[in-house]
Amino acid sequence: MSLDPRTAALLVMDYQPAILASLPGPADPEALLSRVAGAIADMRAYGAAIAHVRVGFTEADWAAIPPANKTFSFIGRQRLMHHEDPATAFHHQLAPEPGDITVRKTRFGALSTTDLDRQLRDRGITTLVIAGITTSGVVLSTVIDAADRDYQLYILADGVTDPDQQAHHTLMTSVFPRLAHIIDTAELRSFLQERLAETGRA
Repeated sequence: MSLDPRTAALLVMDYQPAILASLPGPADPEALLSRVAGAIADMRAYGAAIAHVRVGFTEADWAAIPPANKTFSFIGRQRLMHHEDPATAFHHQLAPEPGDITVRKTRFGALSTTDLDRQLRDRGITTLVIAGITTSGVVLSTVIDAADRDYQLYILADGVTDPDQQAHHTLMTSVFPRLAHIIDTAELRSFLQERLAETGRA
């Protein structure tokens, strides 16, 4: 495995108050936020790009959802996740900084309804490090899509979670290892430090 921060981006996906609030009681959102904040700081310190992704809808977005879409037609009918609602904002502990990529999506994946892929390509990004909520939603959809687009993928095992722990376990142990390298935030820091040491010797 090789992670060059000059051609890498950390995707911070759906870390929004409304989505964090949907996690079950035993979950520890503060610990999760702290780990992802650390990953952002590490990636930023080594010159990697940071991309923030959130889900939110305008009136037009709701109206355009067809009845055939089982999940999102419900969201449209109930007028949920309005893009100006503070609950759909990027979580303040992981707030974007100048120069970061920010996109708003209207489906599960980070790529299908945004220009994120173009923005990443424009920056020469070929490697994605994935953090997001939920494992069976935005993470699953984005990983499959990004793999089909030939990105090198790393998933932060301690930066993703899901209300359904059985689904989370199955994806992390049986599905994602075929598509991505599974690491944690401590390993990410080690990879970045090793890369710096290698380039320093060069």
